[in-house]
Amino acid sequence: MKNHVNRVALIGTGFVGSSYAFALLNQDVTEELVLIDLNKEKSEGDAMDLNHGLPFAPSRTKIWFGDYSDCKDSDIVVICAGANQKPGETRLDLVEKNTRIFKGIVEHVMKAGFDGIFLVATNPVDILTYAVWKFSGLPKERVIGSGTILDTARFRFLLGEYFDVDTRNVHAYIIGEHGDTELPVWSHADIAGKTIQEWINKKPDYKQEDLDNIFINVRDAAYHIIQRKGATYYGIAMGLVRLTKAILQNENSVLTVSAYLDGEYGQKDIYIGVPAIVNRSGIRDIVELQLNEEETQKFTNSVNVLKKNMSPVLN
Repeated sequence: MKNHVNRVALIGTGFVGSSYAFALLNQDVTEELVLIDLNKEKSEGDAMDLNHGLPFAPSRTKIWFGDYSDCKDSDIVVICAGANQKPGETRLDLVEKNTRIFKGIVEHVMKAGFDGIFLVATNPVDILTYAVWKFSGLPKERVIGSGTILDTARFRFLLGEYFDVDTRNVHAYIIGEHGDTELPVWSHADIAGKTIQEWINKKPDYKQEDLDNIFINVRDAAYHIIQRKGATYYGIAMGLVRLTKAILQNENSVLTVSAYLDGEYGQKDIYIGVPAIVNRSGIRDIVELQLNEEETQKFTNSVNVLKKNMSPVLN
């Protein structure tokens, strides 16, 4: 008989948090979900609304509005709280205000006796994941940011659309900062074992400049969505559910998350988006891709930009 009951604590029930809760319920990933937010009425309403959908869910999930004390028995605490990116703002513009918010959140969670895995989704996600690691004192393997999981999904979607292939059969990564300095790893991108360059050479209609535009659309996707609807939340919510599932089901899945580098890719003391093997213990291993010279330079630049922006706040 199974004795352990999986519990996820969600902190922040705004656009991203509530979308995550909805996707989590529909995919039957956890047995318990507790919603925590300063806006008590909104979160209580979300809990009621989600519970009313249980007759249509794949299986029963216990959902309630709670507080930080509920984090003690949680396997995962997912942080979606914080200030949102506004039109014209970069993710790095949010560093100072969200770091202050996170310090208080993490102190409350750890005071409750939490000893699980943190998932961080709030921007700038790489810097805030580093902050959670520092504030919590947990091992680096158990503090994970959403990193470039959404950028990679956007990349695969647009490549699949361009080559008219199911996006789930596209294998390609975006790494680096979840932001303006991220980069595509073209040297390891393939569809069905054939490199993207081989696909480009297949038909005269395919052009190199189209690939460049695909990456630009990936990098700038959030700006376009924010301009049109004010925020992005469905894609990242589904990415967070995918990550939650990989942890709770001990999948050993490779996902591009914000992970701590300690010599990998020639970098140290930084959280940044890279492929990593994720399981019940958190990050099992970093997958270190052999980058070409141009990719190495761009990745180093991404690291340097993050370090420059995080040092005034965290040091």
